[in-house]
Amino acid sequence: MAQDRPTAAELVEAVREFLEHDVMATSTDKRVQFHARVAANALGMVERELTNGRELVAAERVRAAALLGHDDEVGLLERELAARIRGGSLDDRLDAVRDHVRATVREKLLVANPGYLPEAPSA
Repeated sequence: MAQDRPTAAELVEAVREFLEHDVMATSTDKRVQFHARVAANALGMVERELTNGRELVAAERVRAAALLGHDDEVGLLERELAARIRGGSLDDRLDAVRDHVRATVREKLLVANPGYLPEAPSA
């Protein structure tokens, strides 16, 4: 069910910003600052997943389905892909497999910690 504003992503953003700008900036207790930073980072991940998660999962699913020749739930596709990589049945399509894995890892970092990504994706 769709909700009116504020959206879930906007609520998460507001709490994250409160932690970053109020709690972390004003607390003199190092423990509180650390836990606020951890919480703010976790909320940032949730915020990015709420904002971009469906699109990223859909892209991963399309790529995995193309490699495997059939569609399914993305988690099942990825498990099958991993098994087929281990089994060597995709060795003849290694470049396509590498491209998929690189894109998937990049997308996961876009949610988990975009700061770990280089400015432009490497080939």
